Amino acid sequence: MTLLAELSPPLEHLRRHLLPLTRDQLMLLMAAINELFLGIDTYLAHNISGTIRPFEWIPIIFGPVAAALLLLAGLIALRRRPLASSVASVVLLTSIVVGLLGAFFHWRRALLPNALPGEQISVDLLVWAPPILGPLTFSLTGLLGLSAAWVEQPPDSGVLLLTGRRKLALPYSKTQAYFFMVSMGSLATVISSVLDHARTGFVNPWLWLPTAVGVFATVVAAYIGALEGRRRADVAVFTAAMVLMIAVGVVGAVLHVLDDLTAAGAFVAERFIRGAPFLAPLLFANMGSLGLFVLMGPEDGKALGRRPTDGAARATNPLRPASIPTASGMPIRQA
Repeated sequence: MTLLAELSPPLEHLRRHLLPLTRDQLMLLMAAINELFLGIDTYLAHNISGTIRPFEWIPIIFGPVAAALLLLAGLIALRRRPLASSVASVVLLTSIVVGLLGAFFHWRRALLPNALPGEQISVDLLVWAPPILGPLTFSLTGLLGLSAAWVEQPPDSGVLLLTGRRKLALPYSKTQAYFFMVSMGSLATVISSVLDHARTGFVNPWLWLPTAVGVFATVVAAYIGALEGRRRADVAVFTAAMVLMIAVGVVGAVLHVLDDLTAAGAFVAERFIRGAPFLAPLLFANMGSLGLFVLMGPEDGKALGRRPTDGAARATNPLRPASIPTASGMPIRQA
């Protein structure tokens, strides 16, 4: 039974009808969407100076290309899952590298290497420098996608089936890993929000609301990820935290858009480039959505082709070829 079914069977029933995809499929789809919007957001951020340097085009171009390749991998997975997983892994590993390099370059911009000792780095520099944690969203998306790209067998065992007969045993199950990644993503999101809002001096007390919600979601996601046995109350608190993240993200995006419009409500492109980043608050909604998807659980593969007798057949005859459910819903054969 999935965590969502334990929390509310009617919600699980409704979800299966409205969103008939496995958890891994949704995670890979979200990874593709994230890559696309990260490319767009990076273009808007790098365009603030008026001139985009050659190396600054790397994440801008990579985002849409990575999104297209991940969607292509999803189509390939319908026929050849190992090939699709390999293609997706290359893209997602590259995304991790792009994020780490971007964070390094942003960090260098926040330093004053020739300043006096103790003045080389300061809070003011971090506030006004390019967002230190912004590029790491590429890395987090890569980690999230890599977790979803490979089949976990048995479910929630932390053992991933790679190409051929190779396996990779992870210290955590996929479910735990997803919870921890949601926690890390929420933490990065709230820190970026604090640094952005610090430029206004937090004169508006409502700016502390996303900070509080982000910290709450970070702690709750890490806590439930570390739990071995999760009670219904734990899942309910986590669900509430994720819903709050989505609400904060949507409301924040609307407020940023309204702030970027002129007093007469007119649209001026320059204000959207240099004003309040209208895509930034959606990171809250993004992390909240990912957190809710975690509740679907690995059992969702049954709705798209998993045969309930497979596990029993393996237990009775371990030498009999078994069908392993994939994230695409198509079974693969294992000798």
